[in-house]
Amino acid sequence: MTRPLSDRIALVTGASRGIGAAAARALARAGAHIVAVARTVGGLEELDDAIRAEGGTATLVPLDLKDYEGIDRLGAALYERYGRLDVLIGNAGVLGVTSPLAHVEPKVFEDAIAVNVTANWRLIRAMDPLLRAAPAGRAVFVTSGAAFRIRAYWGPYAVSKAALDALARTYAAETERTPVRVNLFNPGPTRTRMRATAMPGEDPMTLPTPDEVAAAIVPLCLPDFTETGRLYDYPSRRLLGYQLPA
Repeated sequence: MTRPLSDRIALVTGASRGIGAAAARALARAGAHIVAVARTVGGLEELDDAIRAEGGTATLVPLDLKDYEGIDRLGAALYERYGRLDVLIGNAGVLGVTSPLAHVEPKVFEDAIAVNVTANWRLIRAMDPLLRAAPAGRAVFVTSGAAFRIRAYWGPYAVSKAALDALARTYAAETERTPVRVNLFNPGPTRTRMRATAMPGEDPMTLPTPDEVAAAIVPLCLPDFTETGRLYDYPSRRLLGYQLPA
């Protein structure tokens, strides 16, 4: 079996469940060694068991992404051990609350920005030298249609994902003349715990599974994928440019 990411190092955040865990397993099947980052130790251990059962390998990193100095320490540790990072998947995110903006508690809004935006900037800051040291560094940030299909009561999530889009596209523009490629991935409605929280009346069996969605992330991480600053929209199965869908 061809393993296009053999001997590559892939860091995945939010890797203990949902799309993050599925992406970690898919990248491991493609041959990558997974650096799995999440707060939940039990979920990381279950991921490790699943990856090892399929012949892959993983390093588990229990870390709250609001521990920004912890992200810096992780970057230093990866530099000491590997000297590079081939793939970065910025998947971890929080929903916040679905509520009128005027009713959102400050801590809820600030947490959404801290995890969905600032943590990804800190990841870029810490991992950029490692991605540039790789022969074909790839970064994929998981966004949401909420960033551009604005509707009432989704303020913290929509605002933070729109900021994440701008962050990723800025990084793509700054690395355009390097081997690093930076893209966004919109999974759309997916059978995850976050989706169930946001849409409690929805039948989850009508939604694609995290494994189905994560399979579409892997091609964006391969050395022969050379597009940058683009958005892969899983619901439409299309790679989009700067012009976002209506």
